[in-house]
Amino acid sequence: MRSFLVSFLILSCGLVMASANASSTEFPGRAEFPDIPVYELSALKKNFNQVVIVDTRSKYEYDTLKIKGSVHIPVASKKFEQEVQKLRIRTDKPIVFYCNGRTCYKSYLAVKKSTVAGIKNTFAYDAGIFEWTKSQPAKSELLGKSPVNPKKLLDSKIYQARLLHPNEFSDRILSTGNRSMVLDVRDLYQRAGVGFYPGKERWVSLDDKAKLAKFLEKAKAKKKVLFIYDEVGKQVRWLQYALEEMGIKDYYFMNKGAKAYYASISKWK
Repeated sequence: MRSFLVSFLILSCGLVMASANASSTEFPGRAEFPDIPVYELSALKKNFNQVVIVDTRSKYEYDTLKIKGSVHIPVASKKFEQEVQKLRIRTDKPIVFYCNGRTCYKSYLAVKKSTVAGIKNTFAYDAGIFEWTKSQPAKSELLGKSPVNPKKLLDSKIYQARLLHPNEFSDRILSTGNRSMVLDVRDLYQRAGVGFYPGKERWVSLDDKAKLAKFLEKAKAKKKVLFIYDEVGKQVRWLQYALEEMGIKDYYFMNKGAKAYYASISKWK
């Protein structure tokens, strides 16, 4: 009875059902997932210690920037439902899922998958990690450090300035010659053993932090120009935090990743 009352009080303090109350332009996912219960930023701040917060993103994203004290259960994992079920056994608190922001749908998908699996009292905090960090820097971690200085959150313009079209990406690798170092940071299953720049590139998973750090340190020490690409151009944005933290200045990312590379090749066939 007590846990029910606690949950009821929490739900009555800022929890909303995704509906016409929220603009579809501000939270486009709410229109696509109208039945998913949503936790507002104000409610999460107020009830921070009365809920369990779960990060649904990749491990690298989680290790880079996260809500302090959050549990990591990636929604893409085959064991997602199993891990959430284990979490539910350990606690009867509301479980609040989050991801990157208003256009990231992983928090909604996490609630949907949990509900189908029969796991109750789950919600989506859909404002995302960046809005949380700006609002609650003391309850956030950036590269393992807390509190977070909001000024260290990289503006999208800083990221955009490092993007190159696949053709320009390839041209610059050739023009820099021996000064270039190419890193393919796709997952093993994405790469399928095939790289784009034989003899020039190195493959390293973002999850292999020790190996990745060695490549980055080598590039910095030898003043190499780094050219880095992933599958669709999203993971490299999180790698940028490590590059900036290390003081690496010469680096570029392939805009929209390997998929864009394949698309550019197909146009010439």
